[in-house]
Amino acid sequence: MKDVRVTHIGGPTTLIEASGWRILTDPTFDPPGRRYQFGWGTSSRKRTGPALRPDEVGPVDAVLLSHDQHADNLDDRGRELLAEAPVVITTRAGARRLGGRVRGLRAWDETVLEGADRPRVTVSATPCRHGPALSRPVVGPVIGFALRWASQEHGVLWITGDTVLYPGVREVPQRMTVDTVLLHLGAVRFPLTGGLHYSLTATDAVELCRLVRPRTIIPVHYEGWSHFSQGRQAVERAFAAAPDGLGERLHWLPLPTPSTY
Repeated sequence: MKDVRVTHIGGPTTLIEASGWRILTDPTFDPPGRRYQFGWGTSSRKRTGPALRPDEVGPVDAVLLSHDQHADNLDDRGRELLAEAPVVITTRAGARRLGGRVRGLRAWDETVLEGADRPRVTVSATPCRHGPALSRPVVGPVIGFALRWASQEHGVLWITGDTVLYPGVREVPQRMTVDTVLLHLGAVRFPLTGGLHYSLTATDAVELCRLVRPRTIIPVHYEGWSHFSQGRQAVERAFAAAPDGLGERLHWLPLPTPSTY
């Protein structure tokens, strides 16, 4: 996508710089080592820290928060950063919990970012299901985000959010053309629930990208936590075996040198 820079900070956390905007996704900035409880007997240990501290990221214009209820998408230092962000966009349930300047969206709702000397950015919430069928009451609501602005040439920038492959997420390519996708991967699993997955597997990511046909595929949310059951190698194998040269569209972003805490 023209004039867009994406910096992968770790896990799902990225900094998107485009047309004068600085947009942060799912802020996770705690140091490694701690185990976090996710509810219903599930937990995960953070194995690696972020590549940048919040002060190294610098000021941001908006935070896109797919959900607030899991620490691998919003941890303690990430919560501190929210207080400094001019705009935070998340689920409606998350907006009620967080309060302040937080905008809450359901799937297919839209909101607009506006700023001086910059193009308006329309943010559309996209569907997510963070686990198997009927899991929503347990895992809570999640959304993804599709960003579009006037200078885009080939389609939206889509951040999938934490989701499995299900009919709701298959609607995205039916409703919009995607140029670049930030894929939340990891094939999240917990011992308590056996083989059930709570985020995209490598195989499902390939199937989704065959539907979406983006020009650029950027993996995130695949490293740094003990509940991720698939990492980079599994994703590379799946995309290398995909037809139509889909693997050539896969771009791994180098992490900056990790910060010292």
